[in-house]
Amino acid sequence: MATNLNNLAELYLVQSKYPEAEPLYQRSLAIMEVALGPEHPDLATNLNNLAGLYREQGKYADAEPLYKRALAILDKALGPEHPNLAAGLENYAAVLRKTGRTSEADNLEKRATAIRTKSAEQNR
Repeated sequence: MATNLNNLAELYLVQSKYPEAEPLYQRSLAIMEVALGPEHPDLATNLNNLAGLYREQGKYADAEPLYKRALAILDKALGPEHPNLAAGLENYAAVLRKTGRTSEADNLEKRATAIRTKSAEQNR
């Protein structure tokens, strides 16, 4: 059920139907948190998706804590160099740039690049 709600919210996001997407993301997130627990990597994906909706709307103050929480979950569950962290780091960096925190954004983007480079080298 949570995955279906999240997928429908993604469709609404692509269609710029933000008011329709937000409650679906929130409901999906609530279901997943109860079903999987507060530190499951799949929960981080949903947090990232809701944060992306807020970022699209310019609601950076709402997006930032969701990105931080998603990154903390992934870092703990998968490790600090896991390739799945890179996209989240880049997404959060985009919010930091929009709020004028360029130095912080640069650091996150450098970390994402290092993760992607290491992953690519390991997959050769």
